Amino acid sequence: MTPRRPAFPGPPAPRATAVEMEQEKVNGSKELSADAASYRCSACHGDEDWALGHPIRGRAKSRSLSASPALASTREFRRTRSLHGPCPVTTFGPKACVLQNPQSIMHIQDPASQRLTWNKSPKSVLVIKKVRDASLLQPFRELCTYLMEQNNMIVYVEKKVLEDPALVSDDHFGPMKRRFCTFREDYDDISNQIDLIICLGGDGTLLYASSLFQGSVPPVMAFHLGSLGFLTPFNFENFQSQVTQVIQGNAAIVLRSRLKVRVVKELCGKKLAVPNGVSEHGMLATALDAELGKQVMQYQVLNEVVIDRGPSSYLSNVDVYLDGHLITTVQGDGRWAPGLPGAPRGRGPCAPVPPCASSPGVIVSTPTGSTAYAAAAGASMIHPNVPAIMVTPICPHSLSFRPIVVPAGVELKIMLSPEARNTAWVSFDGRKRQEIRHGDSISITTSCYPLPSVCVRDPVSDWFESLAQCLHWNLRKRQAHFPEDEGGDEAGDGDEEGGSGS
Repeated sequence: MTPRRPAFPGPPAPRATAVEMEQEKVNGSKELSADAASYRCSACHGDEDWALGHPIRGRAKSRSLSASPALASTREFRRTRSLHGPCPVTTFGPKACVLQNPQSIMHIQDPASQRLTWNKSPKSVLVIKKVRDASLLQPFRELCTYLMEQNNMIVYVEKKVLEDPALVSDDHFGPMKRRFCTFREDYDDISNQIDLIICLGGDGTLLYASSLFQGSVPPVMAFHLGSLGFLTPFNFENFQSQVTQVIQGNAAIVLRSRLKVRVVKELCGKKLAVPNGVSEHGMLATALDAELGKQVMQYQVLNEVVIDRGPSSYLSNVDVYLDGHLITTVQGDGRWAPGLPGAPRGRGPCAPVPPCASSPGVIVSTPTGSTAYAAAAGASMIHPNVPAIMVTPICPHSLSFRPIVVPAGVELKIMLSPEARNTAWVSFDGRKRQEIRHGDSISITTSCYPLPSVCVRDPVSDWFESLAQCLHWNLRKRQAHFPEDEGGDEAGDGDEEGGSGS
């Protein structure tokens, strides 16, 4: 079989000069027809406007062949948002991108063909370690030593990681600590400095990595050192060979879609406090508008957005709009669980609070989030490559309200119903919990900035392996076979009359 080759050159180097960038743009345009050059993905380009203060690495936009129709028909091509999700940006961090597949139809790629490649060798890596876990100190030391001494890479860590008493008292690790680059959450922006992310811990480390990057996300390699580990497929025993393969670009990736969430709040004549400072990984899209009396915040969410009634004893009552049309009103009832943070950071039915003990409301989740809180609330599990958004009720006061799946390109808008007797609360991946009042709105659509997660084998095999190992999906004692001396027809008749025959 002839190996597939990318039809377009890779995106220009992220740290190139303006002249070099312009030259590469000119060279790339020579291989495109005039029709192809005029094609613009409105969903992608529209999505980039809100990323104020977060430029996408200062490089020219790279066109994804998978997002383009046949070159001869590009002028007539118009993608409807209700049928197709936004074309994801396929450059991750300063130096990584998806190896283009020339046989793709639009932006839907065969999951097995998604491969990581580098424009330049990665030099900086962000290591995220689960905090307050002494069992991770030794793997953390070994990984950082390998990256610094054998690969000569720049290692970024959060400042509080190096303040761990066990590391402070380690004399052997002392000289190495001076070589780290540190940052503080909510204070330092490192989104333009990181080429690769390595997570040590559970699924929460991957969610945390997603929250640090509100635009393009570098490739994420997650090691299973937590409790469940649905999103962390790598074992740490042979980390050196696995990290080397990723650095060399020899790895499959799965693009985990994220949600772009826009929260608009009424000021009601007084200034509303934003939780934990101005952004807490949610960007203040616009300044407080005195004329409109609105406060707007935007977030990128990997798992789910949870809207619930909080500590109130009344029914939750929120309206759900799809592309401007009211589709339903969510009325939920249930016992409020004290201290419920919204969406738990774990995954699967064993991690979240059971739905009957949850605060009633609605979950809007990505395919990645369908195996987390949504699964505990009775939703189906969706493969990450499926372009979709899932809407799942929590404790609905209705026997017919089932979870639904809508196309990735639609826009959902959630507001308090006019007749609601209380406010609601919203959380994003279990964080940034805040109150929603009458007149406030939450707009949700699929982001064009997915999280590229490195696979052990391929997206399909890894997903089913996680279902089997972490959630014990369809685990059942196997039915015994027929004894050799019995007739199959007679036994089959008995099974039909008597039940399953197991």
